[in-house]
Amino acid sequence: MDPSQDSTQPNQGLDLSAVRSKNLPHDEQHAAPVQAAGGAGDPNAVAVGSLVFDVDEATFNDVVAMSDRVPIVIDLWADWSEQGKQLSPVVQRVVESYGGRLVLARVDVDANPRLQQAFGVQSIPNVIAIVKGQPVPLFQSALPEQQVRAYFDELLKLAGENGVTGHAVVAGADQEPAGPAHPEAEEALSRGDFDTAESLFKTALSESPADEEAKFGLARAGLGRRLIDADPQQLIAAADADPKDVEAAKAAADAEVVGGDPSSAFNRLISLIRVSAGDEKEALRLRVLELFDVLGTDDPAVTKARTALMRALF
Repeated sequence: MDPSQDSTQPNQGLDLSAVRSKNLPHDEQHAAPVQAAGGAGDPNAVAVGSLVFDVDEATFNDVVAMSDRVPIVIDLWADWSEQGKQLSPVVQRVVESYGGRLVLARVDVDANPRLQQAFGVQSIPNVIAIVKGQPVPLFQSALPEQQVRAYFDELLKLAGENGVTGHAVVAGADQEPAGPAHPEAEEALSRGDFDTAESLFKTALSESPADEEAKFGLARAGLGRRLIDADPQQLIAAADADPKDVEAAKAAADAEVVGGDPSSAFNRLISLIRVSAGDEKEALRLRVLELFDVLGTDDPAVTKARTALMRALF
């Protein structure tokens, strides 16, 4: 939607035409989970006994093979790790919320020391992913659910770029309905009422955290709200004048995305991520991910920036 089309709204002049349009019902990457593995309707169905399971040295090769079709999250834990006891339930809850787009394999490192050595893990807890047989480092401490979800969102996009788009399906599980459209939120967005749209999309996500349409809408609403009365050129000039100013960089990146120059936006933010730490680094990372959502996984600038982001983080 282009909020600038309604001349009566306070955001007159804000042009979101550079932002992608998205028709989710025809987006194969985010198709609804299938009813049964191997069904004629979805060749990407991967039959599993459970979305969460324990794995040991004897069964680990099966997990690696499965990673060719669906991303695997590996939770390396130990009974003596207090942080692990806090983190594992969060990781499990978030994985299950994706409805089969991820599976979780839990590894007791005390019982399987060779797996710990294979991953080169020095500290517990430690969460790693496997995509097409290759390890992808994620995080190694207890994180709040929102941050865990952000890492997994990024993992799914990385997996999709590598052709790993299968859906794990538990035998006998009923199909869950596809996420509903959000007409009230979209209407608010189209008239430039970004606060209302943001609130409605957040409500939808609280009820269905894996709702990709709501994530996309929330990202657009946030972008529009942040730029509602701003002069994009002034934002970019301010950031150029003080390249170390995190808030100025975030604002300039918003303006560059709306202005049709996402590559500059991502270069600006990722350059700062490399030299930042703590809350500032996390804020920059989250802004990059939000702009990824705005542009979509097929955008060439997103594809290039995702690799640069992973290198900057790890």
